[in-house]
Amino acid sequence: MSQVEFAKKLGISKQHLCDIEKGRKFVSPARAAKFAKILGHSERSFDALALQDVVNQGRLKLKVTVEAA
Repeated sequence: MSQVEFAKKLGISKQHLCDIEKGRKFVSPARAAKFAKILGHSERSFDALALQDVVNQGRLKLKVTVEAA
């Protein structure tokens, strides 16, 4: 699948997808959950990745785990 096709599937622009891939933009947990649904993956795993990015941005030496409430 091309980057253009993948961006279209996610409902974002090709440039926005490129910015995410290059680390210039980050995905919020809410958007990560939306992407997980679209792609047929676990929302929890995508949310954990999004939250880990936030922690890493803050240069905190922490590991994020997500559990259902």
